[in-house]
Amino acid sequence: VGTLPGGCDSVGRCFCRPEFAGPRCEQCSPGHHSYPHCYACSCDARGAVDNICSPAGQCRCHPNFAGHACNQCALGFYGYPSCTPCQCSQEGSLHSTCDQDTGQCSCRPKVTGLRCDSCVPGAYGFPH
Repeated sequence: VGTLPGGCDSVGRCFCRPEFAGPRCEQCSPGHHSYPHCYACSCDARGAVDNICSPAGQCRCHPNFAGHACNQCALGFYGYPSCTPCQCSQEGSLHSTCDQDTGQCSCRPKVTGLRCDSCVPGAYGFPH
């Protein structure tokens, strides 16, 4: 499926279509995945190390990035494409991860704020 018309060269290597590689065009070329279809990797230029992916299509992500194409923030980060660390208050939030779009932390009861670092109106004594 990956060979071009014209057979092979003098040492028996087949002539491959651009998205195929190997002596008999039996694998995907760098930047492609899912043999025998050999789709382009389409790794995100900001989040991926390069445009090379695994045979299943997983790109190699920079730290703080995630997803097959590295086009979203990893857990604990928000605001793609900057992927800023969540800064949830240890005392006021339920866990250290935040909403990956807004950075909003999940607050404990009677606690509010983007980082869960203040009391709701009518309550006092944060963080105790």
